[in-house]
Amino acid sequence: MAKMGTVWDRTAEFLSDNLGAILPVALLAFFVPASIEGSFQAAKASAGPGLVLSLYLVQLAFGILSLWGSLTVTAMALDMAEARGAGAIGRARLLPALIVSVALFAGMFVLAMPIPIALQLAGYDMMAIARGELTSLSTQMAGGIALYLLVLVALVLWLGARLFVTNAVIVREKRMFSALRQSWKLTRGKTWALIGVILLYALVSWVSILAANMVFGSIFTLVAGGAADGISLAGVLTSIVVAAVQTGFTVLVPAFAAKLYLALTAEAGLREGLILA
Repeated sequence: MAKMGTVWDRTAEFLSDNLGAILPVALLAFFVPASIEGSFQAAKASAGPGLVLSLYLVQLAFGILSLWGSLTVTAMALDMAEARGAGAIGRARLLPALIVSVALFAGMFVLAMPIPIALQLAGYDMMAIARGELTSLSTQMAGGIALYLLVLVALVLWLGARLFVTNAVIVREKRMFSALRQSWKLTRGKTWALIGVILLYALVSWVSILAANMVFGSIFTLVAGGAADGISLAGVLTSIVVAAVQTGFTVLVPAFAAKLYLALTAEAGLREGLILA
């Protein structure tokens, strides 16, 4: 059976054996975008509409670059090619993966739409909420939104577990939307285990990134000084350190998903062989 502990051991072995090949991809696709994006929030505080739009476009380009990096690491973890060949595979599968990602994002957007619609119908100023202004919600409205968010988070976790190996399917089997169905099929019976892995990963990565931000942010602020608004040296240095921590966790996801895909397909092939026998 595809045990999570065994999959993790294979993931750790792959990362340690291929660190030299993974590092350039991780630096280009994950570290550089994350270290630059860390200063975007401060830049937006004093930026005009044109610059804000440009920053959003840069973030979109960084997102596409990160997706390519994930596909490249996936191809390497699937033992399909070495670093250079894996990069070519990542480019070849980028468009299908991007289309599927946009479709999934659109689906999540639709699922979240009842909240702003309910607020709008109740007479709340959505423009003020979008600007981050404090808005007092009624007890009934706040309770309803909290309950819906709880259900939505549970649904997203469940869907995330069932679609966890979608990118691995896109890379290995050269599928597009049918990769969703294949991932759904492969992860049957593994939902709760995968939800546990996702929650554990989210908790550990969040705590690590938060700790790096707080500890190094405080140190750099004391040494280099801070700024009331806008970009500061302390903020840039903190973004670089946080990006390094974030990069390590980001590389884990496609590598683990690829090794899980291999384990699940092997298990499915064994099960079908037993049925035929």
